[in-house]
Amino acid sequence: MGQLIVQEFVTADGFAADANNEFTAYEMLEGGTAEFDRSQVAWLDTVDAMVLGAATYRMFAEFWPTPASDGEVIAPALNALRRFVFSRTLKSAPWGGLPEATVESGDAVEAIRRIKSETVGSVVLWGSLTLGEAFFKAGEVDGVRLVVMPVAIGAGRGVFPAGQDPALLRLLSATTYDAGLVELEYSVRTAGATAPGRGAAGGS
Repeated sequence: MGQLIVQEFVTADGFAADANNEFTAYEMLEGGTAEFDRSQVAWLDTVDAMVLGAATYRMFAEFWPTPASDGEVIAPALNALRRFVFSRTLKSAPWGGLPEATVESGDAVEAIRRIKSETVGSVVLWGSLTLGEAFFKAGEVDGVRLVVMPVAIGAGRGVFPAGQDPALLRLLSATTYDAGLVELEYSVRTAGATAPGRGAAGGS
């Protein structure tokens, strides 16, 4: 049974997209990210598949399976993943000269449950905030990796959906990298889980 991991770049003030639902903060980074990229390659060895919404798919497909990504150390590992694109409008999802992504046009929650059941390693979701919100609300997200950037934009859209029961996160690691990046890795617990050593009602 695979685990669904949401990995997102976020600003220091917690936004994964600006007020226009775009994310250009990465372009503001100073210095290279070679150290972080090497860590990504190692982590991607544990990942079997990626899931993307239609907008994120279009951005990825214009870069990663093309010669533009030739200098990117993570490109071979990323392009080797199985690919699933969630869209009710796309009929196909080409990936350069590589095999096409599978288009999931039905119920997104049912689809991710099936994909997880058919996967041994992790399934990663990048970008695709609306899709991620649906998976959070359905309780299908098993882990979160937030890559915090030394940039503040003041307003925008976060990773977690509003209006739901607070997600309980358990910090697994916090790692600093070049360019001022800090990756926070969390496991996601159900809302009914009790913190170790504490009663459900705060008793002794």
